Amino acid sequence: MPDFVRLLRDFFVSIRLTVVLLVISIILVFAATLAQVDLGVWGVQQKYFHSFFVMQEIPRTGITVPAFPGGYLIGGLLLINLLAAHIYRFKLEWRKSGIQLTHAGLILLLVGELLTGLLAEESFMRIDEGQTKHYSESYRQYELALLDLTNPAYNDVVAIPQTVLAKTGTIQHPQLPFQVKIKDYYPNASLQRRSPAPGTPPARATAGIGPNITAIPLPLNPKESEGNLPVTFVELIGAEGSLGTWLVSPALSQPQTVVYQGRTWELTLRQHRYYQTHTVKLLNFTHEKYAGTDIPKNFASRIQLTTENKSEDREILIYMNNPLRYAGLTYFQAGFENNDRTSILQVVRNPNWILPYVACLLLGFGLIVQFGIHLVSFSRKRATT
Repeated sequence: MPDFVRLLRDFFVSIRLTVVLLVISIILVFAATLAQVDLGVWGVQQKYFHSFFVMQEIPRTGITVPAFPGGYLIGGLLLINLLAAHIYRFKLEWRKSGIQLTHAGLILLLVGELLTGLLAEESFMRIDEGQTKHYSESYRQYELALLDLTNPAYNDVVAIPQTVLAKTGTIQHPQLPFQVKIKDYYPNASLQRRSPAPGTPPARATAGIGPNITAIPLPLNPKESEGNLPVTFVELIGAEGSLGTWLVSPALSQPQTVVYQGRTWELTLRQHRYYQTHTVKLLNFTHEKYAGTDIPKNFASRIQLTTENKSEDREILIYMNNPLRYAGLTYFQAGFENNDRTSILQVVRNPNWILPYVACLLLGFGLIVQFGIHLVSFSRKRATT
């Protein structure tokens, strides 16, 4: 074996590497806990755990550099360390079967966390009593929706996701009678009324409410509780030429419409929607408090779940620690508002949800097996003395 390969093998199977990685992970968790005050839960996950390096900006330069190993790097090295140790140091024998099972659980736990970070989707459903919905909305992703309002029975919708908006450019969708030119996109911005003073730069928007508003770009806010309000400038181009440029933002309370070729279209920038093949109707929401206080004791949503073909039509109670699992989705009771008439359900799609449970069972069973083997061995030695 070449010296370089031997050194590489010794490095990855070393118990010292395991200890160093565990110490680094403790420091990472401690730093992330402190940073949660400023970044929020989602911001901490992205910066510290769902990254190979924790990036830090050099003061007064605007340059970001790697400052510390991130969760993906530490977890990846731990996974390689465990696998290498099993290949080169551990032998398959009955006396160490508990250790083998425990390590298999750890490996499965690391792989499960990676898959969860890559595949899981979180959204929410804000629903009023008596309301029926068949979609949930993203916490952070937005989309430009163009709704054809011509038919009073239904709306045809063309949605352009945030990832496409950020690239700008011109879009021609077969359902649209005009082209959509994304002239600019701000992931976060504040809106202010334009000043009528002489010398004010001309408005970028020429139609709708945009000529009266100025959009000021802001840095992205990682806190979920505060969020971001994006702004996009959209020009519609028909066969005869430009139909105008619109400023579109979820901060605008009034919808903006354009009439073209006898059809009425509405432009709105809204949170990205995940449509389902079943509907959820909120029948009743209850909010219990501890006697004499305003501290929540329990809050629950009684819903009616109905599928398109009516194969499922039943009532379900969702409350704290009792979610609904259906069609690959998990509905959690997350909150409430509007004087207890509006329920907020967290909707999670995680195809990997079973792996952490299996990993924990393997860990626990492996520890029990290893303890049992040592206990039997100790009892036999004691009996012979």
